Amino acid sequence: MSATRILHVDDEPDIREIVGMSLGLNAEFEVRACASGADAIETAAEWSPYLILLDVMMPGMDGPTTLTHLRNNPRTADIPVLFMTARAQAREVEQFIALGAHGVISKPFDPMTLAFEVRSHLHTIRLAALRKGFLRRAKNDAAQLAACRSALGKDASAATVGRIREIAHGLAGAAGVFGFDQISNEASALEDAVVARLAGGGTFKELTHAIDSLMSRLEAQWDAPGSKRAQSAA
Repeated sequence: MSATRILHVDDEPDIREIVGMSLGLNAEFEVRACASGADAIETAAEWSPYLILLDVMMPGMDGPTTLTHLRNNPRTADIPVLFMTARAQAREVEQFIALGAHGVISKPFDPMTLAFEVRSHLHTIRLAALRKGFLRRAKNDAAQLAACRSALGKDASAATVGRIREIAHGLAGAAGVFGFDQISNEASALEDAVVARLAGGGTFKELTHAIDSLMSRLEAQWDAPGSKRAQSAA
């Protein structure tokens, strides 16, 4: 398994040395250091790190400005960034997150626990990536579900009903894992409605109602604050 590439950016050589030592002793990390925002922008585009640790207060180009340049470059736009700063009050952290950072590591930090703190952030970042992947999949499932819903009015074939059950079963299992409990509940209800229909005990109306309920719940997720759809509409 390849090491996780981490780019550390700080104008203070002592800080770069301590971070390099703290993280470099861990075989899971491969660390490179930059002394300026301009150097970080170039190195990030060439090296493609998995994570960037970025100092806030730097001469010439500070951390927030560096982050803006990183986000404006397609090659570095999606690289997670953690600010390292003594300005770690709740209001300031919220401002950094609003700028596009994934989190903050407070200064002064403990060299003995820095690797653990970075691992914790990496876990959160990876979970967020998986969650985003689930939402992309759910959006595709919603489109297929809409097609099946339309087909039911013309042809309630076993294949169509079976596909609805597959979609519902997949969403019911995965949605809850990623914290979308309401989607999971609606998907479970749809799966139950399909099973009942196949057994001859459920009505066509109950089946379509369950489909519509799940699709409404999915639509509500796309329009939720913070979703891409909501952001693009703003």
